[in-house]
Amino acid sequence: MRNSDIAELLAQAAEHAKQPLQRAFRRAARRAFLWPVEVEDMLARGHSLTELAGIGPYLNKQIIDWLRYPPESAEAIPEIRQNFLTLAEARTLRSNYPERFRQIRGDLQMHTLWSDGSGSVQEMAEAARSRGYFYIAITDHSKGLKIAGGIDEDQLAKQGEEIVAINESMRGNAGGFRVLRSVELNLSPMGAGDMDQAALDRLDLVLGCFHSALRRKEDQTERYLAALRNPSIHILGHPRGRIYNFRLGLSADWTRVFALAAKLDKAVEIDCYPDRQDLNIDLLAIARKEGCRISMGTDSHGPSQLEFMDLGVTAAIRAKLDPKKILNYMPADQLLAWAESVRNR
Repeated sequence: MRNSDIAELLAQAAEHAKQPLQRAFRRAARRAFLWPVEVEDMLARGHSLTELAGIGPYLNKQIIDWLRYPPESAEAIPEIRQNFLTLAEARTLRSNYPERFRQIRGDLQMHTLWSDGSGSVQEMAEAARSRGYFYIAITDHSKGLKIAGGIDEDQLAKQGEEIVAINESMRGNAGGFRVLRSVELNLSPMGAGDMDQAALDRLDLVLGCFHSALRRKEDQTERYLAALRNPSIHILGHPRGRIYNFRLGLSADWTRVFALAAKLDKAVEIDCYPDRQDLNIDLLAIARKEGCRISMGTDSHGPSQLEFMDLGVTAAIRAKLDPKKILNYMPADQLLAWAESVRNR
């Protein structure tokens, strides 16, 4: 029984429990994806499960009972909780493909104190350097997403000045590390952005994401095609908009979407945040077949969350993606040259 199996049992238990136990089950189900080792391995080594995030004495006993006496008729996993990887799986895969994890050069989605993050640009840069990266893209939310502290054009310009100063201070002692200016551009359902073009033209990269009308059940192919045709966009971020056990996300003719991305030489994203993992392995297989570029971003809201990159790398390996098609394996100069070519098209 893997951590993903335990997460599902916890989620199912939450559906039948009363408060406050319901909240404890639901919280533990989400945190199970971030447990660094498999529960069975912990127990075999004599550790208590209370060492894991979200697990107290009651849930410790419940999980041990499940391991000893697995439920005879497990409920089917609903789609809203399907195809999410665990950090423990990623750590196991890392031992088999160490170079694929080690060769990542940067992280292309993260948030700072400028919007809804908990770390400064400097802190995120230092955390990335400690992981051996050569660059990061700062993608704070744009002004249309006020609930996430979206920034306007003036704030984006001031952030740019801060990034220039940080890059200058790091130039001599950071081994060529660079902070890229970017933004998570809020897209309307018609694919339009919410920032002036002049402000976007001064950025290194633009990540475009949908944040509204994400529960529509009808086909949303045209929405994605419109977003990709938006000349400001380099990367289409967390495309489905799914969130574990909260929102299923949008549906589309993904073959058409990825084919257009390939034609325009734009990238689609693996959002590595544990609750998102969007695109998942099945959709990445379609993207691979259509030949489009892939970008990976942790969607970090603090320095410690940069570790989520392991989930994206795991998805990329399992989907058999060619590293040459993944932006994060590019040197910074090559990445910026690609971004400029997309802009010029």
